[in-house]
Amino acid sequence: MSSSFADAASPYLKGLPPYRHSRPFEKGGRGPVGEEWVELDYNENPLGPSPLAVKAIQGLLHGINRYPDCQGRHLKERLAERLGLSSAHIALGNGSSELIDLCARCFLDSGAEAIMGDPAFAFYGRATQAAGSQRVSVPLKAFHHDLQAMAHRITPRTRMVFIGNPNNPTGTCVPPDDIAAFVEALPGGVIVIVDEAYREYLPDELQPDIVRYVREGRPVIALRSFSKIHGLSGLRIGYAIAPPDCITLLDKARQPFNVNVLAGAAAVAALDDAAHLSDSKRLNEAGRQYLYQAFGELGLRYVPTAANFILVNVERDGEQIVRALAEKRVAVCPLARYGLPTSLRVTIGTPHENDRFIAALREVLSTH
Repeated sequence: MSSSFADAASPYLKGLPPYRHSRPFEKGGRGPVGEEWVELDYNENPLGPSPLAVKAIQGLLHGINRYPDCQGRHLKERLAERLGLSSAHIALGNGSSELIDLCARCFLDSGAEAIMGDPAFAFYGRATQAAGSQRVSVPLKAFHHDLQAMAHRITPRTRMVFIGNPNNPTGTCVPPDDIAAFVEALPGGVIVIVDEAYREYLPDELQPDIVRYVREGRPVIALRSFSKIHGLSGLRIGYAIAPPDCITLLDKARQPFNVNVLAGAAAVAALDDAAHLSDSKRLNEAGRQYLYQAFGELGLRYVPTAANFILVNVERDGEQIVRALAEKRVAVCPLARYGLPTSLRVTIGTPHENDRFIAALREVLSTH
């Protein structure tokens, strides 16, 4: 009798396509000979990693034959100190994306629903489907999360609500008062996950006090990342902030040693690098204003951003524009899979990278 892995697979995975977000680098691209790629497709920090993090890693390279602390105590203690919480309020993950998966595994099942904006970070829906739960998509309103509409979609089957703040791929944020009203009106049994991967780019007055809700024991989980402003994307390190009973469950579900030695040490060092944080914000703000002006001159509509990337409508086939830009060694992200076929998401880069992108975009738009 013949059989296949597909036959034996979980039914929840069968309709889930593999996650792909390939870069065009290996496909060449003509451009001037020797010209480097401009990488504006992954929302990375163009300034690079924290120099203090790099130094911390270098000091540990000869010790990577040893396993890391399975509990990540040092990093948890440092985070707890900064947040005014205890280590029992913090879980560490292999990037905040692992923590999204852990939340789904802990709190979703075949009879549950999870509510999320549309468009929003694709992994919310993927983790929901992989857990066998129903994804409930609520259209954004003027590119912002419509919390009122999301509240109206809550049913007895709802276990979880995802709020990206700022939201990927639109770059928009939800006012703190709106999040407060949403959290305080939650019915019992519903968990709110606030994904704050880009939080550090928000002005102080737009940063909701999620820690207060956690301290009060409300069913709220904040997810944060060292991938974005701290520049540690390649090390995969993030953390969750939640009431201790939630953290206990996440720790039960995670793999042991899920945060490696280098990532943990780099994250601790990056927390102390105020200069890198300040320089990254300043670079991002200058680039944001430059790209706003350039898009205006090109007659392109864009969504004002609270993050380190901008959604821009090129009013043409976005996939075709991305391929044409790749021919000039400029990488940006198409948004057709988010239901935005004429839009691109572009990371705010260095002045040189932004100049290269705009010059290439101007040339491509003139011929397409």
